[in-house]
Formats: sequence, structure tokens, C-alpha cells
Amino acid sequence: MSVESLHTTADAIIPHPRWRLPVFGDVFGISIRTPVQNSMEIGRQLGPIFERNILGNKFVFASGADMVAELSDETRFAKHLAPGVASLREVGGDGLFTAYNHEPNWSKAHNLLAPAFTKSAMRSYHRTMLDVAGELTQHWDQRVDGTPVDVSSDMTKLTLETIGRTGFSYSFDSFTRERPHPFVQAMVGALSHSQRTTFVKSTALGRLLARRSDRRNVANLEHMAEVVDEVIRARRDSAEAGPEDLLELMLRAARENDPNRIDELNIRHQVVTFLVAGHETTSGALSFALYYLSRHPDVLAKAQAEVDAVWGDDEPAFEQIAKLRYVRRVLDESLRLWPTAPAYGREATVDTTLVGKYPMKVGDWVLVLIPALHRDPVWGENPEEFDPDHFLPERNRSRPAHVYKPFGTGERACIGRQFALHEAVLVLGTILRRYDIVGDPGYRLKVAERLTLMPEGFTLRIRRR
Repeated sequence: MSVESLHTTADAIIPHPRWRLPVFGDVFGISIRTPVQNSMEIGRQLGPIFERNILGNKFVFASGADMVAELSDETRFAKHLAPGVASLREVGGDGLFTAYNHEPNWSKAHNLLAPAFTKSAMRSYHRTMLDVAGELTQHWDQRVDGTPVDVSSDMTKLTLETIGRTGFSYSFDSFTRERPHPFVQAMVGALSHSQRTTFVKSTALGRLLARRSDRRNVANLEHMAEVVDEVIRARRDSAEAGPEDLLELMLRAARENDPNRIDELNIRHQVVTFLVAGHETTSGALSFALYYLSRHPDVLAKAQAEVDAVWGDDEPAFEQIAKLRYVRRVLDESLRLWPTAPAYGREATVDTTLVGKYPMKVGDWVLVLIPALHRDPVWGENPEEFDPDHFLPERNRSRPAHVYKPFGTGERACIGRQFALHEAVLVLGTILRRYDIVGDPGYRLKVAERLTLMPEGFTLRIRRR
């Protein structure tokens, strides 16, 4: 969709980087590997709305609290599949995350799967989450006072195993493997390819240059499809009744001719979507939270004290997870600074004007740059500072609406939000109760981007408490 009309009025000029070239646009200073952090830096220079032109493709970024509040108005705006997300249709097809608004399978799958994220359903996942967290601690116990643990790698193992078992009753044997599961390797390759080639493939020359990379990506996509097809085939061929999980909901709807039934190809797309989105973002959130805990001993001590007081020595019941209110604030603050799904697109559904200055016609779209929104002045004088007390109840009430968006917005917001939060708080509580964690004092946070965000090269030394 065009964003042309967003910068046509004399009183609403949208700034852009200084050194713009004919044809090539704003190629000076572009970073293919870290486009989110690159755009954050440009936003710091140009303000809460700016434009980037990459080889004739125009992108408008917005992060001002007032702008995002208006973009969250579902009577004027809807989800837009920005190029980076649209490119993931190679992976997820018309799954919940990558479907266009007009595609019928989105609403069918949403209606079909929403019951899997009710409170009663969440309660049924609690046992599995505890079991997988126990496998993590068994793995880490072998490294106490020894080799540092690779945090991002282990959080990825944990969250993949959790969504595999809770959603599809399928184990990836994540903690018994020497190397990451091939599905993870293929997924990382596919996500990285999508990010690196989004801009490059916008021209005929770029598409030609990307052919070799495309061929490698086909192999990754085929492997992911094979893994998912095996998950589905194992369930379908089983003589026993399937457990009440996401996969069973989809297969039973097909068997019983439910009006929300989806075909076999879309079942694959939904499984891929949940396997990718259901673990990639949560593993990043856990990794960032552990990074900040390791850098703030006072916060770490307070979080550990809360876990000790609320959980004691017993295995935590479902209701006790939500009682870790300070741990939850640590997680929320980590997602404020580094929301692991860092941007989303919003498209005008009517002719309108954004904040009374920027005319938008039907189909015009902008990208909400979430890390920049989460550093808006409404967060105080030092928005770069890690402070879990940003999420004290009284501060939450005093802030404007729509300034915290780690799960997106509107009807297309993350369906698995409560699942992710329950899992993440449970895992953090498990780690904090069992270990003292020590980061490498020489490490400086490096954020890897593969459409999602993740600390790179971050390790911890662990000691039993």
C-alpha cells in the first residue's frame, strides 16, 4: 500500500534522513542486519514520526504516544501486513499472524482457537509448564559453579518444548539434544532470510541477487513443513483419542464439519505460526528479563525475596503464578525496553487525519516502532533506565492508554498473550528460587534481530541458593 498521501501537505512535512539520493533513497546508514535499532536511532534524531525511502519503497514510522493512541482506534485503522511480516507468509501462509484481514481463515481460526486461551485452558497447561521448567533446572544443575549457560539458547529450548507439548502434545526433546532441534535451525534461517531480503527484493536486481539465498531458504521452509506434517500425522494416525490441545481443536472441527473448520493446509499454517510465534517471542522476553536481573542486584534480591515469600518450598499452584507481582513487573519492564516483536503496521480503513496534521487515505499505512513508543516522554525523564516500578498500579493508571504495546493492538493482537505471561513468570520464578545468577561484567548488551529481538552472546554463571 502507498504511504504517498502522508507527506503531501505543506503544514505536515514528515522528516526523513538528510542524505537522500535519487532512485536509491535513504540508503546511507541503512542496516540490513539491525533495521529496528537503526530506525530507533533515526527516530531519536528526527522525532516521533519520520519517513524512510529504500529503493523507491517508502516507509513511515510512528512512535508518538498521541499518534499510537489514534492508530489503535479500530473504527479508523486495522492491521496492515508490513513487508517484513508479509514476507513471512512463506512460513506461515494465512495463519493467525500473517493472514490478510480479508482472508476468511483468520476469523475462522481465531474463533476456533480462542477457547484454548481461556483461564480454564491455561490451568490445564500449568502442569506441562512446570515439567518443562523442571527439565531446564536439571540441565542447569549440571552447570552450577561451572560452565556459563547460554541464556538465549536455553530459553529457546524451553519455550519451544512448552508450546510443542501444550499446543500439540509433541516433544522436541530439547534438553536431551547436543545441538538445537533442526526445526529451530530452519526457523532461524527462514526468519533471518526474511529480514535480510525484505528491502533487497523490492527491485528486479535485488530479486536476482537474492536467488541463491532464496534456494537455501526453500530448504528451510521444506524442513519446517516436514516437521509440522509429522506432528499432524502422528496425531491423526494415533488410535487413542487426542488430548484437548490446539491441534485437537483444529482436527476435530474438520472431522465434525464445524462452521469454523479449516483445511489441512491451513492447519499446517496455524501449527507453524504457533510453533514460531509461540516460542520465539517468549524466549526473547525471558532472556532480556534475565539480562536485566543480572545487571541490577537490588532488583534480583527483591524478586527472589518475593518468590520465597509467595511460593515457599512447595511446587507453585496455578494461582500462585499471578501472585508474583514484582516478578511480573520485571518482565513487563524488560518488554518495555525490548519488545521482542518490535513493530506492527496500521492501515487506514477510512479517509482520516492522524493527530490533526497528517492526512491518510484508505489503504495508507504506517509502522508503529514499539521500542521508540516505549521510550516516549510519557515514561518519565529517563525512559532508557530499567525500572520495574514503571509498572506500579498507580503509575499504570496515571499513564495515557496505548503507550505499552508489546503484544500489538486491536483484534489482531497476540492471541497467546496470557499463555506467554503465565509461562514467563513461572519460569522466572523457578530460576530465581533455585539459583543466584551472575552475568559477565564485561558483557555489553547486543541485540540480534531476526524480525524478533533477542540478546546475543549473553551468558550467566549460576550458583545454587
